[in-house]
Amino acid sequence: MKKGSFLSNYWFIICMLVAIVAGTILGLSWPGATVLAPLGDLFINMMFCVVVPMVFVSISSAIANMKTAGRAGKLMVTTIISFLITAAIAAIIMYVIVRIINIVPTDFSIDVMVQETEDTTVASTGSLIVNFFTKPDFHELLSRRAMLPLIIAAIIFGFGVQMSGGPETLTAKVLDDLSNCLMKTVKIITYYAPIGFFGFFASLAATYGPELIGGYGKTLVVYYVVCFAYMFIFFPIYAEFGGGKGGAKVMFAHLFRPAAVSFGTCSSVATIPTNMEVAKETGISKDVSDIVLPMGATMHMDGSAMSAIVKVAFLFGISGMPFDTGKAILAIIVAVFSSVAMSGIPGGGGVGELVLCTMFFNNSPEQLAVAYTLALAIGNLVDPPATMINAAGDYVVSFIVSRYVDGKDWLQKQLKG
Repeated sequence: MKKGSFLSNYWFIICMLVAIVAGTILGLSWPGATVLAPLGDLFINMMFCVVVPMVFVSISSAIANMKTAGRAGKLMVTTIISFLITAAIAAIIMYVIVRIINIVPTDFSIDVMVQETEDTTVASTGSLIVNFFTKPDFHELLSRRAMLPLIIAAIIFGFGVQMSGGPETLTAKVLDDLSNCLMKTVKIITYYAPIGFFGFFASLAATYGPELIGGYGKTLVVYYVVCFAYMFIFFPIYAEFGGGKGGAKVMFAHLFRPAAVSFGTCSSVATIPTNMEVAKETGISKDVSDIVLPMGATMHMDGSAMSAIVKVAFLFGISGMPFDTGKAILAIIVAVFSSVAMSGIPGGGGVGELVLCTMFFNNSPEQLAVAYTLALAIGNLVDPPATMINAAGDYVVSFIVSRYVDGKDWLQKQLKG
């Protein structure tokens, strides 16, 4: 590849990576870099304002414009099964790693690390289920904090359009046109990304820099290394399985854009537009990408499943509790299912941490408060690589879904075309 060609293809990724590195260095060397946080907030807020309607429009448009409702049903079932399987694989891998490597430092002090206690009011199981899947008023759907209810509403509306005539209806055509217009709007906002990344990482490093080399240091090193190893080892396996021969090569040619955006924003939702762009360039059918990628931003959480195992192992270690096989199986199940609908926004809202802590550390309010606060701290520190695995993995899973929806040779047909 010629130098000019390389720069023309990757200049934007290079800009984003340089911004991330420069922001991190500034934050570690200057505690006052927290004042740059608004630069990152500007980018993330602009993306959220566009992405929320985009999720509704893209999913409902994909279902409404499918030739048959059967294809939509097959696509969604395959998508959800793929999400659960890859999340379980990720959780099991991390469990094996933490059993081999002790991630808890001997000099870790709970009294020093716990400065404040979060409100740990535990909602009932029924209330959690209702709030995960529905909202009492329509206007409450129009928020990044209601992504799963929004997706469910979009699916139901899409099937409603299907039953009314599908692609032949005016509504289906309007939805498709809106989807295209929103993608162009996102492209305009994305040009601001390097500045946003610089401010975000400068603030992040200035806020958590001391903890990165303190009591959490060993835990974070293990987690970051495993995340990147997972991306470079298992993502190619998934791509080859889903796309056949040459799948990994095609995947790597496009992977680093969504990986950089998700690492820089710590948001799966904010990465949806970039994922859609690379999916289109790869040749993944529009109805597949319009369903897999928005659903993945809320339901596909390999990185969150791995971080859940790390949190449980860390908390068990400092509490002197044995992390035996029975607890490991329960932790893996909780990790997979509690990661659903909890990581579409930066930090995941703390719901995943609360679910984990109430499962294993609820003997007393004091124990729960300490465990929850420590889990939140770890969650904030591992958010960038966790989100990278979550969001970039959405693009990779679209290869697997395409295999079962469009045939084993879907990628070869695109390459020949």
